Amino acid sequence: MLPLQVIDVYSLIITFQNFYFCGMLSINNLSYYLGSRALYHEASLHIKPKDKIGLIGLNGTGKSTLLRLIDGEYVPDAGEIQKSNDCTIGFLNQDLLSFQSDDSIKLVAMGAFSEALDVQHKIDEVLHEMETDYKDELVEKLAKLQEKFEALDGYTIQSKAEEILEGIGFSTVDLERPLREFSGGWRMRVMLAKLLLEKPSLLMLDEPTNHLDLPSIQWVESYLRNYDGAVIVVSHDRQFINNTVNTIVEVTGQRLDYYSGNYDFYMEEKALRNEIQKGAFENQQQKIRQTERFIERFRAKATKARQVQSRVKSLERMDMVEDVIDEMAKVNFKFNFNQKSGRHVVMMENVSKAYGDLTILKNTDAHIEREDKIALIGANGKGKSTLLRIIANDENISGKISNGHNVNMAFYAQHQLESLGINNEILEELKQHGSEKSEQELRSVLGCFLFTDEDVFKKIKVLSGGEKSRVALAKTLISEANFLLLDEPTNHLDMQSVNILIQALQQYQGTYIVVSHDRYFVSQIANKIWWIEDNQIKEYPGTYDEFTWWQNQNASTNTAPKNQSPKKESKPKTSHKPAEKKQNDNEVRKLKCDLEKIEEQVTETETKIKEIEAQLVDPTIFTEESLLKSTNEEYELQKQQLKDLNDRWEEVALKLEAAEA
Repeated sequence: MLPLQVIDVYSLIITFQNFYFCGMLSINNLSYYLGSRALYHEASLHIKPKDKIGLIGLNGTGKSTLLRLIDGEYVPDAGEIQKSNDCTIGFLNQDLLSFQSDDSIKLVAMGAFSEALDVQHKIDEVLHEMETDYKDELVEKLAKLQEKFEALDGYTIQSKAEEILEGIGFSTVDLERPLREFSGGWRMRVMLAKLLLEKPSLLMLDEPTNHLDLPSIQWVESYLRNYDGAVIVVSHDRQFINNTVNTIVEVTGQRLDYYSGNYDFYMEEKALRNEIQKGAFENQQQKIRQTERFIERFRAKATKARQVQSRVKSLERMDMVEDVIDEMAKVNFKFNFNQKSGRHVVMMENVSKAYGDLTILKNTDAHIEREDKIALIGANGKGKSTLLRIIANDENISGKISNGHNVNMAFYAQHQLESLGINNEILEELKQHGSEKSEQELRSVLGCFLFTDEDVFKKIKVLSGGEKSRVALAKTLISEANFLLLDEPTNHLDMQSVNILIQALQQYQGTYIVVSHDRYFVSQIANKIWWIEDNQIKEYPGTYDEFTWWQNQNASTNTAPKNQSPKKESKPKTSHKPAEKKQNDNEVRKLKCDLEKIEEQVTETETKIKEIEAQLVDPTIFTEESLLKSTNEEYELQKQQLKDLNDRWEEVALKLEAAEA
């Protein structure tokens, strides 16, 4: 929760937007429950026609659910989602992976132009009829249909479909192949192409980069930046979000928090908001403690009854500021391996690999040295995964490949899921490969990969493909291997888990080679870049950022300019005068110091009074008149001093309250 002053301003903005809303879609006071758990409670969001929104949040907070609520698949438990009359929605989600068709992928994509295709079908029927009966009314009908077809841009729909399909990675030859021949990931690309061709006024994409290679991701980025409609993207790919959106909406605490910038802006603004909220929380807690002390001290004093009652009511009415919860998890496990490898980890000499007429590698050489952190990048179909299997000795090759001294290898890839014990529970699966780690350590690792509480007792056989991938990745990371092969490890992870994996690999003291299309991930974990070009392994001896700079420097003149992230909005200047603010801060600090000193004196005085009272109830004191008299005088003196201190405490407390207002 934001501090009270910020909440008031934010409420005014929301009220203003509600009153003058002229956008395409408005979410008002949305509540949605999964059983007894609230995913959303009175959440609001307003989407304007050209908004480019990155929807982020921890796994399980309800990002995909929100998209399904907007699409109408789910119905809110409370609140409403209002759409303008001309608002059309296109939704790319993981359910489309199962879509099958015997039509060519070009024809499937052209299904976006259903009206134009219907008119074309009617034109074909008229032309067929005119072959045997050339009547004036048929000529007139044909002319009207052709005029309508032209108005629908029907003569360009085929070229548009081809352009988008080739832009996201299909070859010209592929366009005539049936959709059924392609894997789920490639079918998802076809459905993405169809959505882009439909050009809905609101395009919603749920993890679109999971099934795209780097060139295709860059093409989609460029397309979305220039897209005429609004876009909502859910993605774990930080750079993709940075390059495509101008707004971040974070799902947190059952609400939707709005940030007017890309992901980098969100990180800075979030830190600033957290700092403000933390300060507001601490100030409120201090005020509560002061108020409670005032109530306790003067509760029995009749002259202070009204002030005490006023403070009791102020506590009851107080809008509580929540403490900041750090959602950026830190890795709390370390890699262990018993022995380092030799200096040379893998040596490849004159290696060749082909599948029939398809040549992947031809007489290529490569060397991997100890502590190399290699990112293998490039378009799909170039042989990246094949190269990992070659290094893992899972492929037949010509040439020579050998491992160095003391190399202990672990391989993570999709086909490694077959090695999971399907009848094991998740925790048991890790225990069997846990390098003698304790159960708490293994639970901690599983928590990093989104398995918490009772999840760790699920059987492997009931897990989804994504969940099995995360188990296999966790197994790889806790092994004692000093050489890791990781094929697309960030798929099926949210941003927090990607961040955890980055931290884990940054502290890893062994050697690894990683295949990934996630540029931010690669930029954080690699000190060498590999790619396959002309059937050869190419190497750049530096980080990904250095590689892209080198690539741009050497690019041809017709290469597109480097993508630019949206500009960050400048923060409003504060209206406080520095001198006045400094003076007020100094006064507050002095009053707090005075208050603490008075409280110490009060405690000391109360202790003395209790000691004197103990003396006064001792019968022996009455035998000595002078001692009794002096003790009574001291007792009255201490009571008066306590009264003066309480009055002084009240005076300082009121001044402090006014200074902090």
